[in-house]
Amino acid sequence: MSVRLAVTVLCGLLIAGCDDKKPEPSGTPVSTSVSTGATAKPSSSPKSGSGEIAWQVPANWKEIPSPNAMRLATYLVARADGDSDDAEMSVSRVGGGVSANIARWKTQFEPVKPDSAKQSEREVAGLKVTIYEVAGTYSGMGMKGGAPKENWALLAAIVEGKGGDPWFFKMTGPEKTIKAAAGDFDSLVNSFKPK
Repeated sequence: MSVRLAVTVLCGLLIAGCDDKKPEPSGTPVSTSVSTGATAKPSSSPKSGSGEIAWQVPANWKEIPSPNAMRLATYLVARADGDSDDAEMSVSRVGGGVSANIARWKTQFEPVKPDSAKQSEREVAGLKVTIYEVAGTYSGMGMKGGAPKENWALLAAIVEGKGGDPWFFKMTGPEKTIKAAAGDFDSLVNSFKPK
């Protein structure tokens, strides 16, 4: 008898805790508006001490569904005049150190254009940010049978917070489009801040 009463009370509490709000679809990032008309970085279930950060997305970048669960966000960067493809900015925290990821990214460009591989560091809101760029013939990460793409480039920022894995912001696309988006990329980097 007491078990039946406990189950009834538990069911009543569960029903009372539910409301009429429509749940967010699973895996859909939530964006927050900011005064500049851009959107803030989608939240990814912050945990205490996990090195969470926030950023502002340039207003002319479009958030699109991420192709896999390893990505926290994906943005489409519109192609420059004359380019046949858009660029894509991926955001992830897949692990691995700064040097290992930069070395891996460089191998995705064969051949690399002379003097195109550049690396620099800066501090933004107390966060260490490594910027890496390279250009050449892009073969990507197993491009699903696609042919290598000549005159492509990568522009990336690796953000090291106070804990957890680094954040990887990796923009790839036609070299002209990447160069045209460099100002927006710089604005994105300057908006990084710890949560």
